Amino acid sequence: MTSPSDEAASRAAAAANYVDIQHHSGDAEFAGRLRGWLADRLPDGSDPQVGPLDTTGANGMSSDTVLFDATWSSADGTLRPERHRHHLVLRTAPDADATPVFPRYDLEAQFATLAGVAENSAVPVPKVWWCETDPEVLGRPFFVMSRASGHVPPDVLPYTFGDNWVADGTEGDRAAMQRSMVEVLAGIHGIDDAASRFSRLRLPTGGPTALARHLADTTDWYTWSCRDSSRSLLVESALERLTDTLPDDPGPTVLCWGDARIGNVVFDGFDPVGVLDWENAVLGPREIDVMWLTYSHTVFQDLATGLGAKGLPRFLRLDDVAATYQDLTGHVLVNLDWHALFAATRWAIVFLRTGAREAAVTGRPLPDDGDTLLHNRPSLERLLAR
Repeated sequence: MTSPSDEAASRAAAAANYVDIQHHSGDAEFAGRLRGWLADRLPDGSDPQVGPLDTTGANGMSSDTVLFDATWSSADGTLRPERHRHHLVLRTAPDADATPVFPRYDLEAQFATLAGVAENSAVPVPKVWWCETDPEVLGRPFFVMSRASGHVPPDVLPYTFGDNWVADGTEGDRAAMQRSMVEVLAGIHGIDDAASRFSRLRLPTGGPTALARHLADTTDWYTWSCRDSSRSLLVESALERLTDTLPDDPGPTVLCWGDARIGNVVFDGFDPVGVLDWENAVLGPREIDVMWLTYSHTVFQDLATGLGAKGLPRFLRLDDVAATYQDLTGHVLVNLDWHALFAATRWAIVFLRTGAREAAVTGRPLPDDGDTLLHNRPSLERLLAR
C-alpha cells in the first residue's frame, strides 16, 4: 500500500523533472493594443477598459491562453450607460519560433467549431465573441471567448499524482465526472449532419474515409515533427501497423472533439461547465474521442505509478466508459484495438514535440533516440506487442 509520504515523494520527483516551456505573452503594450482593438469592435461610446493580463501554464502545450477582464458601457443611448464586466479568454496560435506542437493552427476553424457546437447541441462550450485573423493586431491571429468559472484537472503535475480536488474526491464523485464526460462526447457526436455543418474540418487528402485521411494527416504531422525533433522507431512502427490494419469500415462519421480529456474541461464540482481546446477537432468515427478520453488517463496513470504513486486505477477505464457510451447512444464501439494504438501514437508525437520544445528552451541537445522522449513508451510498447 502506498503511504502518504511515498505519494509526496513521487510528486516531488515528477515536479523536479518539469520545465515550464509554455510561451507566455502579455504586457502593458499588449493590453493597450487589445483595448484599442476592442474599441473598434464595440459601438461608439463603449469605452472598453482591459484589466491585468494573466497567462496560464497549468494545462495544455499547444495554443497560448491569456485570461483578462474587460469592462465596457452598454450602448443604450442613456447619458450614463451601465458598465458591464466580462471575464474573457484570448487564444492565440503559438509563436512560430516556440517549437509548436502542431504544424498549423486554424483559429478560424476553432472559432467556427465552438460556435457550431453551441448552436447545435447542449454541450457547455464557452461563448465566442470575435475572431481576428490579422497578425498585425497583436502579433498573431487570435480569438476571444467567455471564461468559464470553475476548476480544471491539472496536467502539471497530472491529477493522478494526488493533492488535487479530483484525487481528493470520492469514487462516487469521479464516477459522476466520468459519466458527465461521456455525456459530453455523446452530445458532440449527436450533432446531425456533422460533415456538412463542419465541412471546413474535412481533411483534403489521404484516402476514401475520414479515418484514412486522419491517419494520413498524422503521418504527415510526424514527418514534419522530425525536422526539429528526434526520430522515433516506435512511432514509425506504429504508423506502419496502423496503415496495414486500417479498418475498411470505420463506422459513421461524426464531429470529434479531437482532444477529449478531463484536463480540457472546466468543472463546477464534478459537472462540466466549459469544454475547451478544439484545435484538434476533426471529422471521423466516434471511437477517436472515446479512446482518447480513456487513453489520456492511461498516460497520466502510468506516469504516476511509474514514480511510486497509486494514481486512480478505477477511473476512466475503457470497459466502463464504452458501456456508458453504448447506454447513452445505442452505439457499439468498434475497432478499439486499432484506435488504442492510434491514440498512443498521437500522444507519442506530442511528446516528441514537447521534448523538442524543452530542448530549445533549456539548450540541452535532443537525444538521438526519440523513443527516450516518449512518456507513454510503456503503453505504446504494450500495444505494439499485441
